[in-house]
Amino acid sequence: MSAVFMSLHRCCQRSALLLVARRRWSSSSASPPLHTRLLLYLTQRFYDVEMLLSWRSQLMRNQLQKKNFYYGYTENLYGRDIASAYYILSMRGGFRYVGQSEWFRADWKGKFNWDFLDHKDTPLEEVDMSYTVINYTGLGNLEQQRSLRTLKLQGCPEVNDWFLARLHVFQDSLEELDISHCPHITTGGLAALRNLKGLKRLDVSSLPGISSPGLVVILLEEMLPQCQITATGYDHNLRQVGGDGEEELVQRQR
Repeated sequence: MSAVFMSLHRCCQRSALLLVARRRWSSSSASPPLHTRLLLYLTQRFYDVEMLLSWRSQLMRNQLQKKNFYYGYTENLYGRDIASAYYILSMRGGFRYVGQSEWFRADWKGKFNWDFLDHKDTPLEEVDMSYTVINYTGLGNLEQQRSLRTLKLQGCPEVNDWFLARLHVFQDSLEELDISHCPHITTGGLAALRNLKGLKRLDVSSLPGISSPGLVVILLEEMLPQCQITATGYDHNLRQVGGDGEEELVQRQR
C-alpha cells in the first residue's frame, strides 16, 4: 500500500500548489492567460488519473494475492489432496489423480465438476496450470503433493525465478516440467532447476527473458544430462572461437 500512499501524497501536494496558483490568479484583477489555465487543468487531470491508475494496480495485486492464498481451511476440512485440487480448479487449471485416467478441469467460465471430492486422500499425479495466474504464494497449495510427476506452467505471467527456486520440493517426484512462454523467467532462475534430478522432460520454449538461449540449453543439458530439453522459438546461433582464433558460427537445431 506504500505506493498508493506515496501517489496520494504527491497528488495532495500538487493539488495544494494548484490551489495556491488559482488563488493567486483569482486575487488578481486580470484572469490568467489561456495557456496557463489549460496547463492548470491538464496538470490536475493528470494527477487524478495517476492516482486512479495506482489504486487500480494495487487492487489487481490484492486480487491476485487473494486468488493465491493458502487454502488451509479447506485442508483442515477435507485434507491436503482435496485442498490442492480445489485450488487448481478455482484457478481454472486441471489435474489428474494418481491411479485415475480422468482429468478434472474448470471450463472457460470457471465451473467444474465437484466429483473430485470423492477422491479424498488420493494424491495428484499431473497438474496443468497453463495460462493461469499461479504465483510463488499459490505454489504453497501444491507443495504437499509429493507424488506430482507432471507440472505444466505454460504461459503463466506470474511464474518467475523465485517460483522456480521453490520447485525443489518436488525433486523426488517431478519428471515433466513445462515453463514455456513465461515472460518473467530469466537465465538465473533456470539454474535452480538443477535440484530436479529426476526430471526427464523440460520445455523452455519462447522465454523472452533468456538472452542467450543456445548457451542456456547447453548449460541445462549439462545440469540435467538425463533430461530431454525442448527449446523452440529461438535463434540458437552461438559464436565460438575456433582453433585458429577466429570466431565460427555454430547452429544448434532442436
